[in-house]
Amino acid sequence: MNKPLRRIAIFCGLLVLTLLLRDNYLQYVRADSLKDDPKNRRVTIARYATPRGDILVGGDPITGSTETSKSGLNDLKYKRTYKNGAMWAPVTGYASQAFGATQLESIEDGILTGNDDRLFFRKTLDMITGKEQQGGNVVTTLNAGAQKAAFEGLKKQGGKGAVVALEPSTGKILALASYPSYDPSSFAGNTNDDAAAWKKLQKKYNPNDPMLNRALRETYPPGSTFKVVTAAAALENGKYTSADERTDTPLPWIMPGTRTELKNEGNIPCENATMRVALQFSCNTVFGKIGSDLGNDKMLEEAKKFGFDSEQFTPVRATASVFSDDMNQSQTALSSIGQYNTAATPLQMAMVASAVANDGKLMKPYMVDSLQSSNLDEVAKTEPEELSQPLSPKNAQILQDMMQTVVEKGTGTNARINGVKVGGKTGTAQHGVENSENPYAWFISYAKLPDGSSPVAVAVVIEDESANRDDISGGGLAAPIAKNVMEAVVNAKK
Repeated sequence: MNKPLRRIAIFCGLLVLTLLLRDNYLQYVRADSLKDDPKNRRVTIARYATPRGDILVGGDPITGSTETSKSGLNDLKYKRTYKNGAMWAPVTGYASQAFGATQLESIEDGILTGNDDRLFFRKTLDMITGKEQQGGNVVTTLNAGAQKAAFEGLKKQGGKGAVVALEPSTGKILALASYPSYDPSSFAGNTNDDAAAWKKLQKKYNPNDPMLNRALRETYPPGSTFKVVTAAAALENGKYTSADERTDTPLPWIMPGTRTELKNEGNIPCENATMRVALQFSCNTVFGKIGSDLGNDKMLEEAKKFGFDSEQFTPVRATASVFSDDMNQSQTALSSIGQYNTAATPLQMAMVASAVANDGKLMKPYMVDSLQSSNLDEVAKTEPEELSQPLSPKNAQILQDMMQTVVEKGTGTNARINGVKVGGKTGTAQHGVENSENPYAWFISYAKLPDGSSPVAVAVVIEDESANRDDISGGGLAAPIAKNVMEAVVNAKK
């Protein structure tokens, strides 16, 4: 071979080698990033080429799929549908041809589309048999009756709010409701009507912000419901050892380092009151002084044991609730009655009630029980996981007794259920500049059956302009909703 031909052959060989290297780089190094690139329309086309698997509640689907209209240039074959979409939106999120996906629809997209690696055997079998690829199912922990009671209760109130219900022994989420809400079906497609529906739901055009998941993503001052955490801190640190030991609480009580008196709501028996009486009547002075005496560090330690200052993943992310550090005694006093910087999601306060009901053990909250292939084979299962132990069993039982007094003859009587022991705590959290706006109405509770088991713990928060400026508003507005949710769970156990 002469020299020019040899040079051409070497050059062509180098070109082939370069192409091979480039091809392997694209297939093995860049494959995932190219596959996930939002500009890669083939991924979107494939995602909507077949019906998605379903999200299940109690064995029944709350989602579906339907063929997209052939009009226009839409090349996406199927779009998502939802049953009682507004009620379930805080659980499902949405899957939209135009606007992507959120929450379970996004987190479990691989299962729902059938593309998850855990479905490899099923995909291979379908490929061999020539069967169209099918999505798997997401089996939730939700209780349909509890969710309906929660959503309808919020809707009846007419304001904004949220409800979370947990199974204390496992951490299963039984209800997750937020109001106002939205129907994900209204923008599941890719038409002008879908775009118009999406626009109407955005906060810029709708100040009620219906797409905000208030159960997981909104934090509120928890008000007097936080006194349950403060009572737990007092018991765990040995400041008081029983529900009926008199506290060292003068009246009036001036917050340390200030000339400001911490006031109670109305003429209630708070001077040197026992913790039982203080929780029953919701004495700010007693629990403010407990927090101040224990100090910021001990209060923060106890709050963190209940889950404060940490994001929770259910698997949908929940915003971290807040109990501040580096506070002086008076700031700690205010924080210990659920004011100042203290802020909590409804999920967080349900976790507080759940830990007390579960004899002091806090279980990690979760809403996905299992994942299934298209032929209903289980490919993953969530096992209950202990998150922390905020209270000893002995102290948890003392606190249960105190919370039951609140419901039996305190501010939470609207949550009574015949034949069931109910423990609870009302709360009315002030907000606005110099507390100028109407308060949030809170109620946290749990139910105990005659056999000693506790099937449900609940947190309810209501943003309502009609709320009264006293602690009864939590009992008047939020407690009836909590009662209905607990009854739904209890009745399902019968």
